[in-house]
Amino acid sequence: MAKIEKESRIGKLPITLPAGVTVEYKDGVCTVKGPKGQLSQQITGNIDIKVEGSECKVIRCADTREDMALHGLYRALVNNMVTGVTTGFEKKLKIAGMGWKSEAANGKLTLHVGYSHPVVFEAPKGISIVCETPTLIKISGIDKAAVGQVAADIRKVRKPEPYHGFGISYEDEIIQRKEGKTGAKGKK
Repeated sequence: MAKIEKESRIGKLPITLPAGVTVEYKDGVCTVKGPKGQLSQQITGNIDIKVEGSECKVIRCADTREDMALHGLYRALVNNMVTGVTTGFEKKLKIAGMGWKSEAANGKLTLHVGYSHPVVFEAPKGISIVCETPTLIKISGIDKAAVGQVAADIRKVRKPEPYHGFGISYEDEIIQRKEGKTGAKGKK
C-alpha cells in the first residue's frame, strides 16, 4: 500500500514578495496590492496565510482530505496574484483565414472572420485587448484567470479548423492538420 503524502509539494513552497507588494489576510480574504493594481481571493477551509518579511507562506491548519487538496491550490492562486500585480499576464491569439482580420478600439474588439457580419467583443473591466497586427491579438491584464477566459471566449468565435487551417488559435498552439477526402481512385 502506498504511503499518503501529508505535505503538498506546491503548498509548502514560500512565495517571494517583490518590493512594493503587500499581502493582507483578514476574515478569509487574501488581498494582494502591487504596482499594477489590487487583487482579492476568498480562502475557504482551514488554510492560513502568514507574511514574514519578504516571504508569504500558505499554511494548512488541519489534515482533512479537503484541506490537503486546497493547500496547493491556494498557494498557486496567491502566487498568481503576486505575479499579476507585479508583471501581469498576457495571451496572444493569431487569426488565419483569407481576408480575416481584427480591429480594436475603445475597449471593443471587432472580428471579421468569415461570417456575414462582424463579431464585436467587449473587453471586461481590467482586461486590455490590443491588435498588434490585423491578424495578431494581444490580451493582457493582472488576473490570470480573467485573461485566460477572455482569450478562450475570443478563440471560441472561430475555433481552428484542421482541414484548411482557418480559425483563431493561440500563438504557440500547434494545429494537427488532416489530409481530407481523396477521390475514388481505381474504382470502376
